[in-house]
Amino acid sequence: MEQMDRRWIYLMVAIAVIIPFIVPAELPISITPEAQAVFDSVEAIPDGSNVFVVFDYYPSTIAECEPMTTTALRHFFRKNCNVITLSNIPLGGPSMAETVTRRVAEEYGKVYGEDYVNLGYKYGYVAVMTGMGSSIESIFPTDNSGTPLSELPLMDSVKNYDDIAFIFEVADNATADYWVSIVNAQYGVPMICGTTAVGAPKYYAFVASGQFLGLLGGMKGAAEYEQLVGMPDEAVRGMGAQSLVHLLIIALVALGNIGYFIIRYKQRRERI
Repeated sequence: MEQMDRRWIYLMVAIAVIIPFIVPAELPISITPEAQAVFDSVEAIPDGSNVFVVFDYYPSTIAECEPMTTTALRHFFRKNCNVITLSNIPLGGPSMAETVTRRVAEEYGKVYGEDYVNLGYKYGYVAVMTGMGSSIESIFPTDNSGTPLSELPLMDSVKNYDDIAFIFEVADNATADYWVSIVNAQYGVPMICGTTAVGAPKYYAFVASGQFLGLLGGMKGAAEYEQLVGMPDEAVRGMGAQSLVHLLIIALVALGNIGYFIIRYKQRRERI
């Protein structure tokens, strides 16, 4: 082990990552109460409701966050909910919302402007969140493509938070805090949150207080949600690769320790 070139370890890790994507590893994924609460909360929404799906994550966390938004959109479209997407992140947020939503909408035959709308991005998330409480159109006079909201049939019945039944917030930063403190606290709109694995511990308190009805943490949370919705996809495959790499690391650590104790034993024998 001491003489091993570290590039062999890199090669083993690469193989461990690639194999599950070629031959999917059907590893068991336990469902946490927080992920179950996410599924149950969405299921409880009346079919045909108006909902927000918020893309508040940067491209650097796509691997963890995009499976959440993809599964959420499938869940909402399956219930024939009207989906309105937006982002408080200028770098990639509006374009990711556009790409992901249109791709999933095509799976369900949904029509833009009637079944879903992408509001895009507007600077100043505190003012944006507060302003939409009075009028969404006053903050977003046009959609992400520049089409006036007055020309989109869906937005005829959506004026402010009173017309929104649910918010699905996916964030890798502190914007989730503001959705809670402004939109949930002041306007009472029920919401759930998906976030990165490192950011999830902070939001368990929000779940305990009832401000978030459920929580998805990292790729594991996304994989749980995919399982619950019955549509295993990228997160489930990613968990196979992640689990295999973890097993490899554990094996290498064990071998390294065994080698250390063998060398130490031989050195002791030589001294004796």
